[in-house]
Amino acid sequence: MPRPEPMPGYGQLLQRGYRSLAGAVRGCTDCGWALSRRTWAENATLAWSEPLLCLLGAIGWTVLRQAASGRVFRPFGEWCNLQPKDVAKMPESAWKLLFYTLSWSYGAYLLFFTEYPFFHDPPSVFYGWEKGMAVPRDIAVAYLLQGSFYGHSIYATVYMDTWRKDSVVMLVHHVVTLTLIVFSYAFRFHNVGILVLFLHDISDVQLEFTKLNVYFKHRGGIYHRLNDVISNLGFLTFSVSWFWFRLYWFPLKVLYATCHTSLQTVPHIPFYFFFNALLFALMLMNVYWFLYILLFVAKVLTGQMQEMSDVRDYDMEDSKKTAGPKKLGELQLPKSWKEGKPLKNGLIKDKRL
Repeated sequence: MPRPEPMPGYGQLLQRGYRSLAGAVRGCTDCGWALSRRTWAENATLAWSEPLLCLLGAIGWTVLRQAASGRVFRPFGEWCNLQPKDVAKMPESAWKLLFYTLSWSYGAYLLFFTEYPFFHDPPSVFYGWEKGMAVPRDIAVAYLLQGSFYGHSIYATVYMDTWRKDSVVMLVHHVVTLTLIVFSYAFRFHNVGILVLFLHDISDVQLEFTKLNVYFKHRGGIYHRLNDVISNLGFLTFSVSWFWFRLYWFPLKVLYATCHTSLQTVPHIPFYFFFNALLFALMLMNVYWFLYILLFVAKVLTGQMQEMSDVRDYDMEDSKKTAGPKKLGELQLPKSWKEGKPLKNGLIKDKRL
């Protein structure tokens, strides 16, 4: 087995990645729909029972979330005397924190407590690749958990989650992620898939943990400084991990392996352009959300924000101040918004748009 290749810098990624992409474009003489269908038929391995199991898992996550939110998270928030708007939003963060902690812990186990060398040697994700090769059971379990959850997340973003300024981008993110999970499993690119999921889940764990402390710092009409301090520290570590995992390690470990070293290991790797296009789209969304982090920092430094809050949420107070008598063609605020309740995508998204 080749010795681990040192992780490149951004300059090497751009130079070698561009050279590999350009060479692949020049070498693709008959690219098109016919080639795509032929490549799928020759290389994809997906039994009908596998997507069915994933669909059943997505339904199971949805039912479990509804039960947990209605019988555990919301009653607990009411018992803690959270503010009504925080009681409404807390179950979403609690649910996501629970799942992402589980998924990231399992990914860390696969990458650091087994013999898989993918994190320390990313090019190894393509060593020994063969079409239709068997997927190790422990990796298959991770794929089932993640695939079914992101299937559930598409439904949840539309009908269950709080409506935010980036909800459309979030929906696109879930669709892209689910597509990557399904196609990478079918084409046996599962090794790189585990690395991608691990690098992304840690930020979600920190984000939801930070948001929960924001909700819990005002409860029972009392300000709790400890939760405020934890939320500030949580945002700091979240910002650092977002940059480090998603904007540093993700391009230099994953994109370098998929764009450059994949062609060296598997010269005619199937759906090369398709997978890299999806991964680049994921990278762009990571940059997009990082701009929200910078926006939050700018608001704190300029004094526009006095305490921790989600800048993706709609500002209820500003909306109330600017909402005078309704004029012809003016957008009328939904009743749930006026009452301080979070917007639900599936109910009033048409009015917001």
